[in-house]
Amino acid sequence: MTDGILGKAATMEIPIHGNGEAGQLPEDDGLEQDLQQVMVSGPNLNETSIVSGGYGGSGDGLIPTGSGRHPSHNAAPAGPGDEVARGIAGEKFDIVKKWGINTYKCTKQLLSERFGRGSRTVDLELELQIELLRETKRKYESVLQLGRALTAHLYSLLQTQHALGDAFADLSQKSPELQEEFGYNAETQKLLCKNGETLLGAVNFFVSSINTLVTKTMEDTLMTVKQYEAARLEYDAYRTDLEELSLGPRDAGTRGRLESAQATFQAHRDKYEKLRGDVAIKLKFLEENKIKVMHKQLLLFHNAVSAYFAGNQKQLEQTLQQFNIKLRPPGAEKPSWLEEQ
Repeated sequence: MTDGILGKAATMEIPIHGNGEAGQLPEDDGLEQDLQQVMVSGPNLNETSIVSGGYGGSGDGLIPTGSGRHPSHNAAPAGPGDEVARGIAGEKFDIVKKWGINTYKCTKQLLSERFGRGSRTVDLELELQIELLRETKRKYESVLQLGRALTAHLYSLLQTQHALGDAFADLSQKSPELQEEFGYNAETQKLLCKNGETLLGAVNFFVSSINTLVTKTMEDTLMTVKQYEAARLEYDAYRTDLEELSLGPRDAGTRGRLESAQATFQAHRDKYEKLRGDVAIKLKFLEENKIKVMHKQLLLFHNAVSAYFAGNQKQLEQTLQQFNIKLRPPGAEKPSWLEEQ
């Protein structure tokens, strides 16, 4: 099943003992987080649809709802401004009321699913794809972490080889009897540094591309998934509400409530269907983009690492040219150590 709000909603059951009492529920740290997720988007009271021009005024802005009044109008009778202020207060009250009702229904639905007492709408194929995406993202995050560690180690190796090459070159000048030996070791370290800088450039490009794929492309799709999961919970909450009303008595009062519940249910159903379609489309495009990006990056990584450890400087440079990678020398504001030699 998926993580987050819908985690284990349809599979969790209350164990029943021989005496008919419900046993102790297993600890579930995700339940509290799921409830917090339901409550996370509170009502927005900063903006309302009623402005000062709404009653024939100038329309310069919102009328404040505070109790303070202008000193020159303390004894003045209620005017259009007071009516607008009352209208804004009433609108904000309606917003809070609707948010409270929606939060109550969703929390009730979530708990009924979690305790195995309610039903939930399931798109098995889509939820399997979502779970696969989350698992893929976790694995790619691990690759990203290892890639960053590799760049850090390569950079440290380059610094050591740089210092060692300088030490060999210095000793070559000061040790005539070992000048040749120190000299070719210094040249070897220079060559290793040059190849190492090329490899580091390739690995940095690989890591940067994986980072974009994980933190932007995949995360954008998962944000839509979260919206879809929240819409699914709301849809089922209002579906359950409508079903309960449909089973009740039919009189003048309940008919009106039933029609209102039907309209609200249809609105949430439309929202759920739209987001389900959005998720399906994003998952499809994400898979296509992932294959395209990773095909290029894995080929780059393989060719660069193979050429480096084979000591094939020409192939290493050709690999970077093939993927249009430009090296950024250590210390962007000054030439690299190799250019100074």
